[in-house]
Amino acid sequence: MADLGLVAPGLYKHEKKFAIPLVVSSVVLFYIGVAFAYEFVFPVIFQYFIQNAPKSTQVLPDVAQYLDFVITMSLCFGIAFEVPIAVVLLVITGIISLEKLKAARGYVLIAIFVIAAILTPPDAVSQCIMAVPMYLLYEGGMLMARVLLKMRREHQAREEAGAPQ
Repeated sequence: MADLGLVAPGLYKHEKKFAIPLVVSSVVLFYIGVAFAYEFVFPVIFQYFIQNAPKSTQVLPDVAQYLDFVITMSLCFGIAFEVPIAVVLLVITGIISLEKLKAARGYVLIAIFVIAAILTPPDAVSQCIMAVPMYLLYEGGMLMARVLLKMRREHQAREEAGAPQ
């Protein structure tokens, strides 16, 4: 599953140790996002569609449109659940510091709600159902990045202490 076959020869040993958990967690988070959409989001959205249909009509969704909607929303939620991976990569590679991410929490929250508004149907409930987990995953990504940075510092300290002088 997490075989890095084509990429592995170009990675250092410490990069391989980092890449395998990253690939595995990325796949797992994507599937969790799809499962979240299926279990929690679809029932709410379909109930919203049915409740807001005119009383004089019967809701008969077209199969092609239904499948298109389900696949699109599943992909959107799967990708949205990759937020912790993006946060960890940004921090670990040094592109942005953890302190800057903490300071930008308000802007990130607004950006998440804008992204959720674009990706979900035009109602506040489905927007919130996407935005709240994305923000919680952002916070989780910062927590994981903090742990990984601490582990990296400890590893470097051990190497420096054991290195010949």
